[in-house]
Amino acid sequence: MIAGSWWPALVAAGLVTYLIRLSFIALLGRFELPPLAAQALRFVPPAVLSAIIFPELILRNGAPDLSLHNHRLLAGLAAAGVALSTRNVLATIAAGMVALWALQALLG
Repeated sequence: MIAGSWWPALVAAGLVTYLIRLSFIALLGRFELPPLAAQALRFVPPAVLSAIIFPELILRNGAPDLSLHNHRLLAGLAAAGVALSTRNVLATIAAGMVALWALQALLG
């Protein structure tokens, strides 16, 4: 690859991403989604978040690890407990981070 030849592709990709997002913002309020589509879109954020988080919690070195030696999984369970009991995002994040740091410091 010739040095610097990736810049046009990077700029084009950024521009396309920006325009796609802008189109949804510009169309917001101009038409109404069918009820079924609106109901289905409610599940997109939890699905995407789960797809990002669960592999990080469960996989270790590319293989599933459901043991007590998986600090990320244990910290994630602690964070889930805080989330269910408090419904507070900041408390959930803080609890998960503190649990992970404590597990890594104590159990190495």
